Amino acid sequence: MKKFFVIMMVALTLGVVINAVLPVVSFAGPENQIASAITAQAPAKVERVEANRAITITMFLIIVGITLGIVVWAAKRTKTTADFYAARGAITGTQNGWAIAGDYMSAASFLGIAGLISLYGYDGFMYSVGWLVAYVTVLLIVAEPCRNAGKFTMGDILSFRTNPKPVRAAAAISTVAVSTFYLTAQMVGAGKLMELLLGIPFRIAISGVGCLMIIYVVFGGMIATTWVQIIKAGLLMTGAGVLCILVAAKAGFNPVQFFSDVATNTNIQSWVQINLLKEAIPKAGFDYGQRFLEPGLLLKDVWDQISLGMALVLGTAGMPHILMRFFTVPTAQAARKSVIIAMFIIGTFYILTTLLGFGAAINVSPQLISRVDAGGNMANMLLAQMLGNQVAPLAGDFLLAFLCAVAFATILAVVSGLVLAASAAISHDIYVNIVKGGHADQHEQVRAARITSVAVGATAIIIAILAEGQNVAHLVALAFAVASSGNLPVVILALFWRKFNTAGTIAGLMVGTFVAIGLVLVSPNMQYPKIIAAGQQKISVALEQKQAGGATLTDKEKAELAKAKMLYEKNKDGSSMMGLDKPLFPLKNPGIVSIPVGFLAAVLFSLMFRRKKEEDAFDELYVRQNTGIGVAKTIAH
Repeated sequence: MKKFFVIMMVALTLGVVINAVLPVVSFAGPENQIASAITAQAPAKVERVEANRAITITMFLIIVGITLGIVVWAAKRTKTTADFYAARGAITGTQNGWAIAGDYMSAASFLGIAGLISLYGYDGFMYSVGWLVAYVTVLLIVAEPCRNAGKFTMGDILSFRTNPKPVRAAAAISTVAVSTFYLTAQMVGAGKLMELLLGIPFRIAISGVGCLMIIYVVFGGMIATTWVQIIKAGLLMTGAGVLCILVAAKAGFNPVQFFSDVATNTNIQSWVQINLLKEAIPKAGFDYGQRFLEPGLLLKDVWDQISLGMALVLGTAGMPHILMRFFTVPTAQAARKSVIIAMFIIGTFYILTTLLGFGAAINVSPQLISRVDAGGNMANMLLAQMLGNQVAPLAGDFLLAFLCAVAFATILAVVSGLVLAASAAISHDIYVNIVKGGHADQHEQVRAARITSVAVGATAIIIAILAEGQNVAHLVALAFAVASSGNLPVVILALFWRKFNTAGTIAGLMVGTFVAIGLVLVSPNMQYPKIIAAGQQKISVALEQKQAGGATLTDKEKAELAKAKMLYEKNKDGSSMMGLDKPLFPLKNPGIVSIPVGFLAAVLFSLMFRRKKEEDAFDELYVRQNTGIGVAKTIAH
């Protein structure tokens, strides 16, 4: 029955993908529009990235086939809760390092950061720095102690010397909140990416990704998820590496020449002058190309930069799906090794995305990139097709199809890890340890884990579909803000402070989480209709004054005027979802406020409600986290 269900789900998913792709993906020959557009000073109009039908479908089927083969293999080895949640603790440090990298390097990183760099230059690179430095925190603070003190979830670590039921409940709420925010953003991004790349309708793309995600987690558990992440990391590094070689070759593999090409590129100079600095007439003697290599074109508020950096650096160490990875290795040494390997892979990857971003700006042009997608997400895809087709007639189509398949695999790997973390919190912490009081046999625990995985996956699909057309960028900020403000303070204090107790754990989790959420809800991340209306009114007034002065509006200006009037009427009487006309909190990321508040709440409540029994239990936890004594021995595959 299980095999029949797997076969039916696979057939359904593949049918949805193939039927969605076949009618809409057109061939792009060697003389595609992109190559010719680059040679012009004002790039020709290109509306979307076109992928070769046969090559793209073949690539997708190969990726799906390989990963489903892994699921079948892993399903035979997933019998106990240790198999399902922690892959029996038998993943090597090297394997786990690649899996962590695969769990962390999302499609948003590969496409989004390169896109930001191609449009905003140096400032886009700053996003790479935050995520990379984050693993220093993971290595130095949480990797080894978490592996020695935990079992399957963050709740296991926090409940070791506290009242387990309320602590596990609070930990589960925080885990599900973080996972839901991040998962929704990833799922919506997946739908938009597939819609933009291949023309697959949003809902079909979401359903296809969701069905595969559920299959991976339900049948393969952590074993399948780990190997999908390893393969995805390898594919992503391969694709980025090949593309970087093509970019470097254009500059003769000379880094000085490469950045000189950035500064002297006329398209980049025009983009900085007109689109970023909003200067209609160039200033005499001002180097607009050099300005592209300097900070301040995107990140203009220094406090917002500091707050974002705090959330990224500290939030990663509090991400449940990252913490969960340390329970899959047999020793603390393997946990440290896995973080070092992950740092090397991730660091290399972000260096590559930096080169790709600047390479896209030089070879594709910011104007064309923004025309295809305003956020710049298609920069790498445009670059791959253009440079590849300069090498050989079908090379660009092949490289583009490969990167499309890699982006698809990337999304599957990340969302699978998030679903596994959320389902573990619900089934292991809530059902097994609270509802059943820890008295559930292996069969019952695995069944609960699989049922909750289906429920979490199905919920993610529904939420993502409902979020179509919504701005979900703030959900990423929410995920890292909650992880850094709620999760990290209590994990650190539980591991290293003797006086920490149940009251401090619950207060830190709840106060940090809700303060972070509350600040984001009243921050500039949300949409404020009256602010939108005011901006559209300025456009209308400017164009109407031009018309009143006797000038004739172009067709484009007429369309802009009509659009501005429509948006003004639509938004003039509106308010944000919190009923506000403008933000109450000025920063996009609340970390600079919510992180200290989370730590402060945990410390104050621990001191207000001290419990000697819990303080005395710290000695046992301290020995265990530093030596690994008491950790169950690895069960070899």
